[in-house]
Amino acid sequence: MPRLLADITPLKESPAFRRLWIGNGLSSIGTQLTVVAVSLEVYELTGSTLSVGMLGLAALIPLVIAGLYGGAIVDTHDRRKVALTSSTVLWLVTVCIALQAWLGLGNVGILYGLIAIQSAAAGVNGSARSAIVPRLVRPELLPSANALSMIVMGLGTTIGPLLAGILVANIGYGWTYTVDVLTFTASLWALFKLPPLPPLPRAGGVQRAGFKSVLEGFAFLGTRKNVRMTFLVDMCAMVFALPRALLPAIGAVWLGGGEQTAGILLASIAAGSFLGALFSGPLGSVRRQGLAVVWSITLWGAAIAALGGAVLAGGNTNDGGTSPWIVGAVAALVVAGVADTISSVFRSTILQSATPDHLRGRLQGIFVVVVTGGPRLGDVFSGSVGQWRGEGWAAVIGGALCIGAVWALAFWQRGFLRYDARHPEP
Repeated sequence: MPRLLADITPLKESPAFRRLWIGNGLSSIGTQLTVVAVSLEVYELTGSTLSVGMLGLAALIPLVIAGLYGGAIVDTHDRRKVALTSSTVLWLVTVCIALQAWLGLGNVGILYGLIAIQSAAAGVNGSARSAIVPRLVRPELLPSANALSMIVMGLGTTIGPLLAGILVANIGYGWTYTVDVLTFTASLWALFKLPPLPPLPRAGGVQRAGFKSVLEGFAFLGTRKNVRMTFLVDMCAMVFALPRALLPAIGAVWLGGGEQTAGILLASIAAGSFLGALFSGPLGSVRRQGLAVVWSITLWGAAIAALGGAVLAGGNTNDGGTSPWIVGAVAALVVAGVADTISSVFRSTILQSATPDHLRGRLQGIFVVVVTGGPRLGDVFSGSVGQWRGEGWAAVIGGALCIGAVWALAFWQRGFLRYDARHPEP
């Protein structure tokens, strides 16, 4: 059993990483709670899956701009200060989301605007936090550190959606968002306690942040096939097979249970992620990490297609009851969560190991755009297909497209399948 459990050596060796890990765990609960609650609030105000999906479009452009430029800022400034400043902006936006709920504004446009600002700040913040980790732990411990990060993320995304469904149904949106305000305060404290993390000395000095600096990151990515593949395969999974925008309607119309079912389904993905990270001990010995990424994304696509099958089998619950097929839907999403953890651990490790420190901020900026922007595009894709063909068929179609796309990329870049962690080639 100890060999199966996650390696906690990074927590023992690095007090700074331990504080960051705890802060990320607390803030993850509140952040996921708000993500789910905003989706539920938009669906309650509009009754439209497409409107829920449009949350992703509202966040996409700010995320792309801030994520890319934010990566350049991370490479040229103290990473602790960048993370602390952007986290403060995120905290203030969360306060505003809570205020609109307390005031009962009921304005979808305001929610879209706040999500856009939140997305911009998250683009900078994600780049900084990810680029910080390789400075806090030894290189050989990066897979373990990434798996530990997935544990707190999985725990947060399990508890957050469950709380969102329960709190929204029982005490309303105002209190739900206020919980996020409180948990994010703990994350600010953890960042404040980190040591200074200025750019490392390098030949030619530290480059100034700017358009030229951003282009340097893209130039590196354009010539490094293995690093580039970590972005492309993740886009396959997130654009085609992310079911987030489908879940409010699945709970309200197909499986029954409304907000609480939507929360349970989202929590099922997170529970799978948590279990995958908790029993991640064997992942540290995997050398063919590219091959592992491709197979884990294949499993993700199959699980999302299985979710669609459960929804179609359950039928429409117009009688107000709950379909027994919710069990199958939950099981499919738990498997999807396990697959997502395996993919995330290895994609992050490949990126961190194969990228020089002076470029990590910019590459993490592009990474944030992909891992956060991909789901936003996925919300638009699944919301549109769900509105056109129904939520069950949207999941089936998306899962099949995901599998086809990832294997097409794998055959196009076969060197990724041979990637060896002992010799990290970008």
